[in-house]
Amino acid sequence: MDLHHIREEYRKRVLSQKDCHENPLSQFELWMNEAIVSQVNEPTAMNVATVGENGKPSNRVVLLKEVNDQGFVFFSNYHSQKGRDIANRPYVALTFFWPELERQVRIEGKAEKIPDKQSDEYFASRPYTSRIGAWASEQSAVISGYQSLLTKAALVAAKNPIHVPRPPHWGGYIVMADCMEFWQGRPSRLHDRIRYRLKNDEWIRERLSP
Repeated sequence: MDLHHIREEYRKRVLSQKDCHENPLSQFELWMNEAIVSQVNEPTAMNVATVGENGKPSNRVVLLKEVNDQGFVFFSNYHSQKGRDIANRPYVALTFFWPELERQVRIEGKAEKIPDKQSDEYFASRPYTSRIGAWASEQSAVISGYQSLLTKAALVAAKNPIHVPRPPHWGGYIVMADCMEFWQGRPSRLHDRIRYRLKNDEWIRERLSP
């Protein structure tokens, strides 16, 4: 398989440093809204990269559920690989890629659990089957087969026909960014890259070479 000649010329948009918001969270909300309005496929999907106890990185795609003045919120099983990684090394990296807009956002920061009350509120808003699944899945653990998962889900449903409480091992994380980069594809690989970095509680905005 020869992949050398597969390339795309990016021409759709321009990213000017002076047109970017002073606060990167405001800039992110602007881009996220444009991604949603443009009907980008899975606009809230983000890659979450963590580092394990062995020093090796790993990543996976999860869904962003909230962005606020403090950071970026997603939910997971605390016993999963990413949960264990965050417990030992809380610094993570997030990446959003919206190819339809020729855009990418990279975020680096520290992750920590959100308050139980917030996790309870979100869990209660999830579909019934998703709440059952949170109990049935021992995320990242080895299982004998798919049928064992279905059997466990059926047992959980039988025990909780109406109300499904949030598992104590499941909840939200917030990633508090200290570095964010907005990437806009441009012709001839001369892409626009605007980075924000936090210094003395203030955001410094600067252009990077592509």
